[in-house]
Parts: sequence; structure tokens; C-alpha cells
Amino acid sequence: MAARGISVVNPRTEPALHIDDRAAHATPAPHIDDGAARAKAMGGAQSMGGAQAMGGAQAMGGVRVTQRFEGLLLLAAAIVAYFHLGFSGGVFAVLFLVPDLSLLGYLKGPRVGAIVYNLVHSTVGPLALAMVSLLALPALLPYALIWLAHIGMDRALGYGLKYAAGFRYTHLGLVGRR
Repeated sequence: MAARGISVVNPRTEPALHIDDRAAHATPAPHIDDGAARAKAMGGAQSMGGAQAMGGAQAMGGVRVTQRFEGLLLLAAAIVAYFHLGFSGGVFAVLFLVPDLSLLGYLKGPRVGAIVYNLVHSTVGPLALAMVSLLALPALLPYALIWLAHIGMDRALGYGLKYAAGFRYTHLGLVGRR
């Protein structure tokens, strides 16, 4: 029979507690890797802004696969819409990698780099641009679609939004060799 109760994990404290509703005490829960140990191993990256939840907030397993598949579909949908609407393939090719210029923010350090990268690689910007193009300035639509396609490609390849701990630490997990 499965144990009843609630496991409580506070990323700022260890070990996690399991509160059993049949007993009047809390017992240590089985170890759950919430990223705290990894953050400690990085020299306290837990306190570095967005990296606080670096281990616990990253997508893992099936969730990571689903998010990467969503990125692939975003890439495909943006490309299909772009070419279906008759926009120039040459413009697409020239502008497709422009969002990666945001990587230059890392020259000012990992915190600034993560902020700049995330501003450019969030879907908020291109979706807002697409809405403006649909409501008032249709000439902006191809740029919104190129931008969305780029973000979709990055997500499909596992490049998620960045934590301030460094370029390798993303909401989709670690990038590069482990």
C-alpha cells in the first residue's frame, strides 16, 4: 500500500520532509535532487538570481522532450507561415541567426548575458510584434515569423532560457558536455 501524506521540499533547506498524516511527526523523505547540492557544488550559485531554482526548475525527462518538441513545432509553423505568405527566402536566410547577437551580452558577464539572451529568446517579443503587425503594421509580420522560427530552433536543440549561473544553465537543462 502506498504511503499517504505530503512530501514538502523547500529548496533552501535540506533534507526534504515527508509529513505523514497518520503520525504526529515529520520524517526525512527519500532524497529528491532539487538542485541544491548541484548549486552548492557550483560555489553557491543558488543565490545568483534566476539560478536559485536552477536544478529544481529545469525541465527533465518527458517534460524536456515535450518542450523541445514544442520548439520544433514552433520552428515548423513559423517557417510554413512565412513561406505560405510569400515572404522572401533571402531575407529569412539573412535574418534567421540575428537573435544570436544577444550572446554578446555575455561579454559583460553571465548575469547581463542571461538577461539580454532571455529578452531576445522569449516568445513574448515576437508574439507582441506579430500582434502589432496584424493590427497596424503588416510589414512587420515576416520579422516576427523569422524571430519565432529562430526561438523554435533553439528550443528544439535544447537551448532554453538562461540562468545567471552561466550560459550552460537553461530551463531545459544543461547545455553542452556533462
